[in-house]
Amino acid sequence: MAEPSVPASSRRTLLACAGAACAAALAGCARYSSNNGGVAGGQPAQSSAAPAAPSGQGSGTAPGGATVLAQTADIPVGGGKILADRKIVITQPKAGSFDAFTAVCTHQGCTVGSVAGGTINCPCHGSKFSIANGSVVNGPATSPLAPVSIKVQGTSIIQA
Repeated sequence: MAEPSVPASSRRTLLACAGAACAAALAGCARYSSNNGGVAGGQPAQSSAAPAAPSGQGSGTAPGGATVLAQTADIPVGGGKILADRKIVITQPKAGSFDAFTAVCTHQGCTVGSVAGGTINCPCHGSKFSIANGSVVNGPATSPLAPVSIKVQGTSIIQA
């Protein structure tokens, strides 16, 4: 019995729609630069909706109403801390220098799982990102983690 034939135009339409959907999904993954003295700038590659309130870790407000993400003592030198509820990872590549990035892997959208050995590590496919600038250290990811704007106020790390 002969297999039913699918017109070539249907295949082209399917591929065009799939490509458009992929482009739309990637549109939110813009890269932002930072250059403000060791504190990451820019915005997370996420919607402009306000993030959910933290659950337990890093909760509270700083003077002026800013949300406290963590305390400086919570972030180890040469390592970092993942705030899974906010999808943010905060790192301290060298003493007194704090950076933050989205905790969403640029490969397939998994939340990163650990910070160790100078890298932010994704458990899904093994991508590793630099704790200093979010750049790809090991693929399959090809794009860096987007920076998240933070400030240090006293011993509190707040979202800027």
